[in-house]
Amino acid sequence: MGAYTDRLNYDSPLINNFGYCMAVEKLMGIEITERCKYVRVIMSEISRVCDHLTCVAASAMELGAMTVFLYMIKAREYLWELIEDVTGARLTISYGRIGGMSGDLPEGFEVKAREMFKKVREVLAEVDKLLTRNRIFVDRLKGVGIIPKADAVAYGFTGPVLRSTGVNYDVRKHQPYLVYDQLDFEVPVGTTGDNLDRYYVRMQEMEQSLRIGEQVLERLPKGRLNVDHEGKEIEAHEMVDRAKMGLTRGITETLVQLSPNLEGLEDSMYDQITAKEKRAVLPAKRDAYGNIEGLMNHFMLIMNGNGIRPPQGEAYFAVEGANGELGFYVVSDGSDRPYRVRVRPPCFPLMAGLHKMLEGYMMADVVPTFGSINMIAGELDR
Repeated sequence: MGAYTDRLNYDSPLINNFGYCMAVEKLMGIEITERCKYVRVIMSEISRVCDHLTCVAASAMELGAMTVFLYMIKAREYLWELIEDVTGARLTISYGRIGGMSGDLPEGFEVKAREMFKKVREVLAEVDKLLTRNRIFVDRLKGVGIIPKADAVAYGFTGPVLRSTGVNYDVRKHQPYLVYDQLDFEVPVGTTGDNLDRYYVRMQEMEQSLRIGEQVLERLPKGRLNVDHEGKEIEAHEMVDRAKMGLTRGITETLVQLSPNLEGLEDSMYDQITAKEKRAVLPAKRDAYGNIEGLMNHFMLIMNGNGIRPPQGEAYFAVEGANGELGFYVVSDGSDRPYRVRVRPPCFPLMAGLHKMLEGYMMADVVPTFGSINMIAGELDR
């Protein structure tokens, strides 16, 4: 499903991945590891900054500030480097997994992340000088595209556009998930609900996201690796032979010596980033190739008609996407295929209320107003 959620809001696909995974995890009652929670938070916040950088950069360019566009896309490039280091891709990352992620943070990530955060802050400071008190930019945004607080709530607005009207609502604060309730950050709120306030809110949110990322780097817990009480390693063929004879006691807690082509990427980190949940998480390659129990577990999750089978029921899980509340409603009939998956995309209500933000203004005001709601077609499309 990660491959599909990547294409919702493709400016911040990591948030989409994790939102869907957490909806299914809620349905199945899966508890992810503590390290996984922290990694999801920092990757989500990096994704949020990328999204806001893209939004502000494009809006500024459409008003003639080409320099700002180039500066902010350069800053996004710094963060995309981090995302590529972690996921192997920059946009369609397919990184989330039910019960964890596809891989752990690479060696040296913490040092590089701090360096990149510093560079992004330098760009944001430069953009602040270029735009925030720029007479042309301010005149195009101030007092334009106003939506009253009551109308914003009535239309179901969330995210920066709602907060620009003065409504202090952020899913990370009001319905905390992962470890957001353990982190210190503020929710920027505007007053007038105009285009300028939406610019202010996004600029301030980027600083808060970087602040969250730095806290995660300081507190990131280490996960434990699975070995037996003696730390014993055995050859793969020996483990398979023992399993065939039913001598499986202790096997799942024993490391197997595999050839490099069977070990799998970051195999030694597998238990740090995945929940010990056979109903939803594929076994490590060392188990799939090294013992009969792991092989059968792999088959049961992959074979048609088996797969991940949540109990009958339904679950809704919401995360704070870059544009607002991103919710996933999943319904299970007990089979290996979801009976229904519905997405609550944050920019759909924003587009529904766009006409309220345009009525009474000049035709030229469509450009900054439309840009300020950051409509993403992949998420909006019904």
